[in-house]
Amino acid sequence: MTENTQVQPPAAIGVAVIAPGGYANDEAALARGIQALQQQGCVVYDYYDPAAKFQRFGGTDAARVEQIYEAIDNPHVQIVLVLRGSYGMSRLLPLLDFRRLAASKKIFVGHSDVTALHLALFAQTGAVSLAGPMLCADFGVAELSEFTMSHFWQALRQPEQAIQVAAAGNPTLHVSGTLWGGNLAMLTHLVGSSYLPQIEDGILFLEDIGEHPYRIERMMLQLQYAGILGRQQAIVLGAFSDYRLAEHDNGYDFDAMLAYLRANVSVPILTGLPFGHIRDKVTLPVGAQAKLDADADGFRLAFQNPLTLSA
Repeated sequence: MTENTQVQPPAAIGVAVIAPGGYANDEAALARGIQALQQQGCVVYDYYDPAAKFQRFGGTDAARVEQIYEAIDNPHVQIVLVLRGSYGMSRLLPLLDFRRLAASKKIFVGHSDVTALHLALFAQTGAVSLAGPMLCADFGVAELSEFTMSHFWQALRQPEQAIQVAAAGNPTLHVSGTLWGGNLAMLTHLVGSSYLPQIEDGILFLEDIGEHPYRIERMMLQLQYAGILGRQQAIVLGAFSDYRLAEHDNGYDFDAMLAYLRANVSVPILTGLPFGHIRDKVTLPVGAQAKLDADADGFRLAFQNPLTLSA
């Protein structure tokens, strides 16, 4: 649960919709998402053209870059909300002027594939962005999650926030540092590139979807071997959803994988963060300063968010 969750959205906020990755595979969800934003007091500027989709993407690479630039050049836009994840953001990284993105002061919001944008923006400019809901999967569902909506608008209105999580089995610790992370596959994908920020003493949060525990372990070990995990104060795991175990796994499940990681990674690993490809998710500022306090009953993650809208 979160503290102070009953926060209403500000009025007359300009929200740009872009599709830097996949196209909308559910047109009804697209329409519902735009309507939901409008009902919450937003003015929506939709830069996604369903007729312009290309292969599995929401347009050609050049067209998707243009969507981003059109969104940040619109003086009435404060929030740039991603349509959906899937794949495609990686292809745009060499084509983007990150200083131009940062100078726009727009608030970029999304998760999953959008992790590449969050991390690259912070690595290249130090600008903070929001790992949070997306148009189709969160605003476009038939019944909105009050938890997700409340925390999203809270993240945009309150510079100091805290998330209280009840989760057994976590180690006791009290640490502070840079809050960063996102989708595990996307973060691992950026290792060795200039798009991955070099974070010392950070609080790393991770999630993923459709990844078997052995693949999660393999990616975590890659981060360990690359020296990234060892430089963190703590690792906080969100949801790892929609994977399928097989008979030949022979007892090797998520819990077995987690036990192995905790025995072989020197950094404390916590579980239970409500974030990822799930209905009820928090919104987290990638690059903000945070404090994490945990004991056997759960943990409290508090952070200072520089991305707040004026009243």
